[in-house]
Amino acid sequence: MSKNTHTLKGYTLVLNNILFITPLFAADNNEGIQFNVCLADGVRITAKYPTRENATLARQLLVRAIEDM
Repeated sequence: MSKNTHTLKGYTLVLNNILFITPLFAADNNEGIQFNVCLADGVRITAKYPTRENATLARQLLVRAIEDM
């Protein structure tokens, strides 16, 4: 996989198309913890995880991948 891509919840993201990543917050209906990834073309991907630890790790890995581009 290219250094400019990252896989998240079954999606392959092109890192240079990401505009922003939201902070972690509680998902509706007690569905765990989530964050959103907003892309340049207006698409928003919601990443939900059962625990804060899993969500934190996924978000940190995505941010690190963007920083390392």
